[in-house]
Amino acid sequence: MPQRPIRSFVRRAGRMTPGQRRALDELWPTYGIDYQEQPIDFARCFGNTNPVALEIGFGDGALLVEMAARDPGINFLGVEVHEPGIGHCLLEIQSHELANVRVICHDATEVLKDQIHDASLSAVNLFFPDPWPKKRHHKRRIIQGGFLQLLASKLKSGGRLHIATDWSDYAEHIQDIAGKEDAFMLAGTGRGERPRSKFESRGMALGHSIFDFQYVRK
Repeated sequence: MPQRPIRSFVRRAGRMTPGQRRALDELWPTYGIDYQEQPIDFARCFGNTNPVALEIGFGDGALLVEMAARDPGINFLGVEVHEPGIGHCLLEIQSHELANVRVICHDATEVLKDQIHDASLSAVNLFFPDPWPKKRHHKRRIIQGGFLQLLASKLKSGGRLHIATDWSDYAEHIQDIAGKEDAFMLAGTGRGERPRSKFESRGMALGHSIFDFQYVRK
């Protein structure tokens, strides 16, 4: 019997508002990309050949939408598994009349393997992933050696990987794992142009420090 893959997330049903449900029903055909085991043609999907930035686990889409609105010359692709957050994001995309955002509802690892061409991404953003704080759950953290190797294969040379967390233990884990990957070089530890998120504000209110790591694909 094949071994089940370790997931870095737990699907939570969540409470979906009527507006979010309507967004999933009506706006998905415009802004959504169905998961399938074949690579996405970005030029056809977005209607241009602009650089593509991927955000993994975008939550309610607040940062994804803000970054896309701020930089219309970049195409933004978001991956999330929680439908209420996706519904909220779709409403925000429509409200801001953005043409440079698309979203996928699926496991990011499978999306990367099956739907993203090698050396096709200009940036990958991973903001405040689940820290899985209990030691027995550390194997569920998305930042692992194999995952970083997968990201490296999808990023263009010179492409950027930006990871942020408010858990000091996870920050040490990120530094340790990324430091072993020859494909990446640490370029900075500041927030840069990343907008402040509600998770960041919540963490700061609890007295957590914020850790940003910006890597460049060699």
